[in-house]
Amino acid sequence: MKHALKLNKRKLVIALTIFPQLAQAEDYYRPTKGYRVEPAGDIPAYVRNASKTQFEQLRDLEWLDLGLDFRTRYEYRENDLRNWTDTSSGIANQNSYRGEPDNLWLLRTRAYIGIKDILDPLRFAVEMEDARSYNGNYERSDADVNEFELIQAYGELYFDNALGHNRPISIRAGRQHLELLDRRLVGNNEFRNTTNNFEGYRVRFGKKQNNWDLDTFVFQPVERYKYDFDQPDEDTWFYGAVFSWRQWSDYITIQPYFLGRSTNGDPYNTANLKAQKAVYDREIYAPGLRIYGLFGDSGFDFDADINKQFGRYGDRDPQNAAHLVNGKTVRVVDDSGVTRTLREQKELQHDALAYSLEVGYTFDHDWKPRASVYYGYGTGDKSNADGINQRFDAFYGFNQPWSRNDYFSWDNVHAPKARLEFAPYQDARVDLGYNAYWLESETGGWNRARLTDPTGQSGSFLGHEFDIRLRHKLNPYVDWSLSYAHFEPGDYTTSFDKGNTAAGPFTSEAGNFLYFEVSLNAFGDGKPKYK
Repeated sequence: MKHALKLNKRKLVIALTIFPQLAQAEDYYRPTKGYRVEPAGDIPAYVRNASKTQFEQLRDLEWLDLGLDFRTRYEYRENDLRNWTDTSSGIANQNSYRGEPDNLWLLRTRAYIGIKDILDPLRFAVEMEDARSYNGNYERSDADVNEFELIQAYGELYFDNALGHNRPISIRAGRQHLELLDRRLVGNNEFRNTTNNFEGYRVRFGKKQNNWDLDTFVFQPVERYKYDFDQPDEDTWFYGAVFSWRQWSDYITIQPYFLGRSTNGDPYNTANLKAQKAVYDREIYAPGLRIYGLFGDSGFDFDADINKQFGRYGDRDPQNAAHLVNGKTVRVVDDSGVTRTLREQKELQHDALAYSLEVGYTFDHDWKPRASVYYGYGTGDKSNADGINQRFDAFYGFNQPWSRNDYFSWDNVHAPKARLEFAPYQDARVDLGYNAYWLESETGGWNRARLTDPTGQSGSFLGHEFDIRLRHKLNPYVDWSLSYAHFEPGDYTTSFDKGNTAAGPFTSEAGNFLYFEVSLNAFGDGKPKYK
């Protein structure tokens, strides 16, 4: 026995001599310094290992992960430009400007339990969420409400050293959420009251601490229902692979990737149209490259991402003025009481591009200030008549890095930004930024406000936004944050002012967004102090 141990030890020394990277297999991961683009880990941030909670009775349970948190947020919004659907009035008042200020209370409770190691290779996790809103003046949306919902429930086969020393293979099946790359294309949407999630399969070769890993998945996105159990969208598949290379991660991490989304449409289904959810055939392929890292010890850092999309894009035919389907006129009354007429589906070529670049500098100061500049670009559609859709598809991305007001996503936009972040006290962090927005295509429209001028005569300047945020960790169990954002509309937005155009429902007044948020974690910060 002793002889066998000596032989194994000698083999390990020889292996580490020949492949020195094996000895450092857990040292390669470096987070980005980019603003709010570091993806969440596999295990949600509020979850703690049982052995690292304040409960001494659980100190030996290293195989058990537990989480229980509660977040409440008060939001005040004035002149909110985001589109919304009024389904309560029963009249054609959809996606209209919100003329009255809104005072909204959002509540979210999450609970998590995960088992690992003790039954390896079998692991599993279950996560529940209850998201509610109160006191709002407008229609509740599935962005705020998702009551008593299962947002994760998956089984996993985890083979610890399947690809060599400390380089595992993980195979997961079931419902799960996902964050990849810089979160601009796939994110949980942590700020929002509800969570993006999927059902399907994820296979990962290696882990993020290795000098390389390959993350692959094929999912159906989960459709959220405010009061009923969520269901997977069986018409849509979202799939992809992300390769991460970290051999030189002290300087650069390189992530070539491929994403795709396939939708098997049913455009003439009157039930879908009645529910205002017409489904068109679409096949979008999206190869891309993300890199991030540091310029040595200079204090400068960078984070860049570029994505090219192509494929086919089904949509209702805007040139079909007769509104005929197979030679007939088909009308249906939707859920809001509006009579709609079906149109023939037209299949367009999809051809879109987006990129983003952030460069920052961290000063040598006790407050650790970091100043950064950013530029984001995404194409918009140019014409209804050219047979091509150029609007970039942001898939399931996280929009907060684009706008604190949540007015923009990665499509039809030029977005330069400047930002300052610093930590004036222990456990207190402040960030503030200035952002400006232009349409990439003057005829392509502002998607999240549903403003479109197909003539292109309204210009392209959407407006500019200032935001500031304070975050503070009060104690191991309580965090709070306070934020304010001011949006000043530009020429394009004010051209839709009710006073300027007979049909324009919008305003020239500035928008204001204020929130105060408190988060409670039942298991603390993972740094228990036993008596």
